[in-house]
Amino acid sequence: MKVLIETHGCKLNTADSQRLATEFVRSGYELVAKGGVPDVFVLNSCTVTHVADKKARQSLRKARKNFPNAVVVAAGCYAESSKSDLEELSATDLVIPNTRKSEIVSIVTSRTGLESHGHSKKASQSGKLPGRTRAAVKIQEGCDQVCSYCIVPKVRGRERSIPKADIVNQIQSLSRAGYQEVILTGTQLGSYGFEFEDTDLVDMVTSVLQQTDVRRLRISSLQPTEFSDELLGLWSGIGKNRLCPHFHIPLQSGSDRILTNMRRRYTSAEFISAVQMAKNLNPNCSVTTDVITGFPDESEEDHQRTVEVLHEAEVSDAHIFPYSVRPGTSAAYFDSQVEVRTRMRRAEDLRSLADESAQIHRKKFVGTVREVLWEGIRGGTGLTDNYLRVRLEPGQVHQQMMDGADGLIENVRLTRLEGLQLIGSSVQ
Repeated sequence: MKVLIETHGCKLNTADSQRLATEFVRSGYELVAKGGVPDVFVLNSCTVTHVADKKARQSLRKARKNFPNAVVVAAGCYAESSKSDLEELSATDLVIPNTRKSEIVSIVTSRTGLESHGHSKKASQSGKLPGRTRAAVKIQEGCDQVCSYCIVPKVRGRERSIPKADIVNQIQSLSRAGYQEVILTGTQLGSYGFEFEDTDLVDMVTSVLQQTDVRRLRISSLQPTEFSDELLGLWSGIGKNRLCPHFHIPLQSGSDRILTNMRRRYTSAEFISAVQMAKNLNPNCSVTTDVITGFPDESEEDHQRTVEVLHEAEVSDAHIFPYSVRPGTSAAYFDSQVEVRTRMRRAEDLRSLADESAQIHRKKFVGTVREVLWEGIRGGTGLTDNYLRVRLEPGQVHQQMMDGADGLIENVRLTRLEGLQLIGSSVQ
């Protein structure tokens, strides 16, 4: 019995898909990569914007067309926010919201009458997702901030932390399965352990570094106010050469007025301070961010303030999103909604600035040697520890799949830049 899992959206969804893959394998299913023909297709969907919703519907329709005999399952955040709409979609057989995601395997097996026939010899006993050399581990779920534009609290619930021992055990299992890098992910990582008496984010990361042998550990996202000397000390202390020098710090807007209306809990000055703390710790680190353009009542002055903050921050990359009305959020009812054309124009302004900043950042590393973790095919594409995309010079690429060697890390001399991708040569 074969299953194909497609994942949209954030690294939390990647972590959920990794866990789901493991559960399917333990139940006797075989994971198939994109391009294979499954008996079960599962979409782990996103609903952070209307574009994500559209992408999910397109994916489900495509799966029904390509796999007419498969059971097509809609799961994830879109299935949570719009269960009835998806149930009416002819492409889907099952719609399983986040509140029942722990039951997906049993629902697929029992409600469809499908039976698995034991483990395939080709199926990874770890449930390793095909094509993945980096694993995402969820350390925290849900959000209590309730930002005015965000649907995450509705689809993922209140904040709750995963017990530290479970995280340590999962990461060590992934390391034994061959993963060279693990990403710690969650909605509000800085609040990790708030409901426990004896741990917090610093203590948990310390325990992972002490009790596992995973080669690389990456922290997915931190709020500006969560930066502290104690936390950053992990990169120069126990986590030196293992904690990746990459910091994702959401901005959303450079205007303090808009940040207040968004219900963000920091100012633009605090964002800049966090960026400087990260760069002072490691001048070679990469800082990435998220920005929403065209939030209700955003003026040209507010937009220009965002331009100024991004210019000052000199980020290595930025995800720019035009504001998307999400039903059920308070911002959906705000007056002075910005015209869609204006949102898109401002987004293009910021993307141009972000691309320019990204090029400047990457050019600094031309001529240097960095460790690159390859993804699937050696030299095809990979990531440095500071989150720069790299590929080998064409003559050095080995076209064969690296069976038994997924996740190879090797030193690469970065020789030139093509667009936003660095090109390099293996250092023997």
